[in-house]
Amino acid sequence: MIRVVVVDDQPLVRAGITMLVNAEKDIEVVAEAADGDDALVQIRAQRPDVVLMDVRMPGTDGIEATRAVIREGLTTQNGQPIRIIILTTYHVDDAVSAALRAGASGFLLKDAAPTEIATAIRAVVAGKGWLDPAVTRRLIDDFAARPEQNTPTPAEMAQLTPREREVLTLLARGLSNADVAAQLFISEATVKTHLARVMAKLNVREKSQAVAAAYQTGLVQAYAPPPHSTQ
Repeated sequence: MIRVVVVDDQPLVRAGITMLVNAEKDIEVVAEAADGDDALVQIRAQRPDVVLMDVRMPGTDGIEATRAVIREGLTTQNGQPIRIIILTTYHVDDAVSAALRAGASGFLLKDAAPTEIATAIRAVVAGKGWLDPAVTRRLIDDFAARPEQNTPTPAEMAQLTPREREVLTLLARGLSNADVAAQLFISEATVKTHLARVMAKLNVREKSQAVAAAYQTGLVQAYAPPPHSTQ
């Protein structure tokens, strides 16, 4: 079973998400929390596989709680990194970007379909990121426009082999692991190996952070649509 902690300051929202998650045969909610401080207590005690984390809460919010989980190196019962999916009612804003920079594995809109919630949980447990496709472009543009102090240095980027740069570039352009494998005539497992090495060299925890680094360092240029035709 995939073990989940649900964190949201609104009881009805929390109860609704818990009911949807528990309806899945392979997923169970092991604890709930109403704020970031309570979330950390439950996460430390339960050591879940995934945390569904509300981004805005009184006191310790979802961003700070996410940072604490990463900073403390909290792991699942099997010793794997705990994956955090940010819950938001907004498509994209500073809070969502900050949470992804902090090490969250992705985000979900609170009005996402039940099947999407379950699919997202399974995806991050498998080591994949989960971003709403409709807003991924805006997130990438935000990452590119506002690099932070922990942007990989030129020396760190220089450690990447030509093949690792190639894989990272394609991933940053929105291709899936399977698409990258097909384009480069390599196996999907090899793509994952290259990505793991990229993340280690750039000192990042999540695929989304590696993609952000590709834009922040200029390895990939953010796309700007051409001006509208006057004809």
